[in-house]
Amino acid sequence: MTHPSPTGSPVAPLRSVRGRRAVVIGGGLAGMLAAAALDGFADEITVVERDLLPDGPLPRKSLPQARHAHLLWSGGVRAFEQLLPGITRAWLAAGARRIPLPTGLVSLSSQGWLRRWPEMQYMISCSRDLLDWVVRERVLRAPAVTLLQGHTVRGLEGTAARVTGVRVSAEDGRELTLDAELVVDAAGRGSRATGWLGELGIDGVEEGQVDSGLVYATRVYRAPHGSEDFPVVNVQSDPGDPVPGRTATLNPIENGRWLVTLSGTRGGEPSADPARFESFARSELRHPVIGELISRTEPLTPEVHLSRSTVNRRRWFEKAPEWPDGFIAVGDAVATYNPVYGQGMSVAAQGLAELRGTLRRHRLDEPGLARLVQQAVARPVGLAWDLATSLDILYPGAVGPPPRPGGGLMKRYVDRLAYAATGRAQLTRAFIGVITLSQPLSSWLHPDVMVGVLRGPGRAQLTGPPFTAGEREIAAGRGRSGPPTDKVM
Repeated sequence: MTHPSPTGSPVAPLRSVRGRRAVVIGGGLAGMLAAAALDGFADEITVVERDLLPDGPLPRKSLPQARHAHLLWSGGVRAFEQLLPGITRAWLAAGARRIPLPTGLVSLSSQGWLRRWPEMQYMISCSRDLLDWVVRERVLRAPAVTLLQGHTVRGLEGTAARVTGVRVSAEDGRELTLDAELVVDAAGRGSRATGWLGELGIDGVEEGQVDSGLVYATRVYRAPHGSEDFPVVNVQSDPGDPVPGRTATLNPIENGRWLVTLSGTRGGEPSADPARFESFARSELRHPVIGELISRTEPLTPEVHLSRSTVNRRRWFEKAPEWPDGFIAVGDAVATYNPVYGQGMSVAAQGLAELRGTLRRHRLDEPGLARLVQQAVARPVGLAWDLATSLDILYPGAVGPPPRPGGGLMKRYVDRLAYAATGRAQLTRAFIGVITLSQPLSSWLHPDVMVGVLRGPGRAQLTGPPFTAGEREIAAGRGRSGPPTDKVM
């Protein structure tokens, strides 16, 4: 049996009689990274996707949140590079930008404006459609990888002891079974893993969620002339302030565009009304800088895209009393986070880098492998989950378990760290090292960091956004060609 490739041409048969086989559920970013992680360890890797994926950097049907700002932190980029060496160069060649942090960032943190020190970490800035497409195009070149589009996974084959494959159905109703030594659930927020496991007799998976009620609103604008090196601009909320948390991010993306995303928690949500987009950015945030920037350019999208899929939700698969060999869950199938923190893609990549590292030490069909991988995937998930939920639960009307004992003391320490980071390079490095998922949370408790926190920022806080003179010209509508040379601290 053959089936169409993304471009419609026939590709290799789904499976052969011999060889190590793996099935990946979901053809999104996590699914493609899972296929990359398995490449070299499985002879045949079938990616099952219910939709038809676009042949280019275009919107994907099952990913409406792709319209909003997406941040790929350096901690995630390094994991991508482990799975797909050279992928950063491919993104940049396609139009993405590498933003040095905090050099290329104008950010009002919860405790004040950050100074733009020389590079400490970095991020990749582009649309989610472009980022996904570059990864997808690269992964599908691998001879071992086959994409089965227009098919839906109906359940797992096997027993509570071992999963041996999946049952799938096509749009015309045809059904087939795909055998596999390993099945990877990368189906995202819509994962049915707990139900499928329950059908095999595996229960007891703990689940939890924290919902701040956040709503996302996004619009795309034409970037002004001369703004090719314009920084990312961000206005954050202060979770300690007992009011709805409102934020905004201006993200320079490919093709001379600014992607602007506003957000607000319960009671402070942005509107889908285009006439109210700029006024929200001007008057509802802690600083009007983003509203002022977009007032001097023109929107490229007449509509405002709204999303409410922002709940932090986690499944503690790694703690399940029983776990079958031959099955693992990754990415959003394990945990989703409030997207305002920009963690999802990076955590998914780090989890799949853990999968690849584990496969270097163990066979694909080795007993106990799936449990080992599930525990390894949980490590980066835990950091992102703690960062997101410890803040989101503080907003008015948030739904979820109360902060853990001692959480108040830790929050005061982190607030003091963020405050001291506004004036000390050493503490900025420590702060963004964790935020970019490049360092463990424990690094904030290093003795040198703790001493710096006690000493405070050392410099007077900035009173406004630290733009260079050239950037101010652009912001004022007087753009010029060439990158700014002014230094800012």
